[in-house]
Amino acid sequence: MKVSTRGYGGRKLHKIITVLTSDQKRSGQKLYISGLVEEFAIINPKVVRLMGSVGKPIQTSIKIIPMDKYPFAIVGVRARRGINIEYDLRTSANGAGYVLKVSNRKKTKGRYADSIRLITDSNIKREINIYVYGHISQEFPIEKKIIQNKPL
Repeated sequence: MKVSTRGYGGRKLHKIITVLTSDQKRSGQKLYISGLVEEFAIINPKVVRLMGSVGKPIQTSIKIIPMDKYPFAIVGVRARRGINIEYDLRTSANGAGYVLKVSNRKKTKGRYADSIRLITDSNIKREINIYVYGHISQEFPIEKKIIQNKPL
């Protein structure tokens, strides 16, 4: 039996498993599994949301800091699609991790979803996926209205 801990880093995992047996008195037994899942890295934010208006620069940065217990280097980066986003990975200024800058490239209004895969040299976790969601809206000109005060 295998339990996926994806997305549980730093949180407690609870799973209930029913084991079926041929014993007529106890045909089904429940097994309870719980435990704290250690974080492999601090990723902030965990999900990228690029929201803004057409023609305006939209970008964000994600910090990736390996945990001392699980050191790793990022040896490759690629986007699943890469059509609407641009990305740049650099070592952080203090050398303790990485900064991934993600920018919007979509020129028209609409939504999109993509992901960026960070390839590591770790035997524990070979890939880190960063999900990217974009919502680009049409910019509307703001009308200035003058409201005159009139006595009632």
